[in-house]
Amino acid sequence: METFKVNISIDDVSPHPRSSVQVIERCMEVIEEFPSAKFTLFIPAAYWRTQRPDVATPKPLNISQFPEFCETIRQLPKENFEVGYHGFYHGIPGKSDNDELAYLSYEEAIEVLKAMIIEVNNAGLISDFQPIIRPPAWRMSPECIRAAREMGFSILALSPDDYVLKVYDGAQDLRDDVIYYNVNPPFKPLDLFEKTEMVYHACEWDRNYLSKEMTNDLIQFLKPRKENIEFSFMRGLLNG
Repeated sequence: METFKVNISIDDVSPHPRSSVQVIERCMEVIEEFPSAKFTLFIPAAYWRTQRPDVATPKPLNISQFPEFCETIRQLPKENFEVGYHGFYHGIPGKSDNDELAYLSYEEAIEVLKAMIIEVNNAGLISDFQPIIRPPAWRMSPECIRAAREMGFSILALSPDDYVLKVYDGAQDLRDDVIYYNVNPPFKPLDLFEKTEMVYHACEWDRNYLSKEMTNDLIQFLKPRKENIEFSFMRGLLNG
């Protein structure tokens, strides 16, 4: 019988009121149907959107300043959830809501990655985070890839799309520590692969937001295939 490994990841989980832990309610609906479901939540350390008035905040949302958010993350059932890093601000304040890691030199990358880890530690969540990083908007400079590896990140959650591969410039191929997503509704529709990385967002303004409708679509897609599915955390999707 053919088996498909499946991980469901969610980007931009943060204290932002429209990109919040409310998405975990949708995860729980999936877990109710599939008790062994595995989710990877990607959390920016100090989420800061500055470019769109409807979602911008006057200052960064440092997770250490939101104890209820941190407690929710801390209390997640470990058999169903793991947590990874998703940048510090996520964007470039005043310039872009994305691409924080896309243009960094090695030295700049070290500083951003250190700030990210320090903030997670200040929030009391350092033991809850795994050494997994997904760059905001997928983009990560070759120097940042090298810096992340040297700082102990053992999994890079990246994109296989040509426009992003150009940014990596081949640096991602130097080690066997990369996971490429292959499902991203509605852009890359629901499907199953030998190793399936499904990506959703927590932010309500994103077309890829894990809404109730999208959650129902996911459940209905998985139900008839459940006997062939092995839910997995990120590490289970690595080659080898």
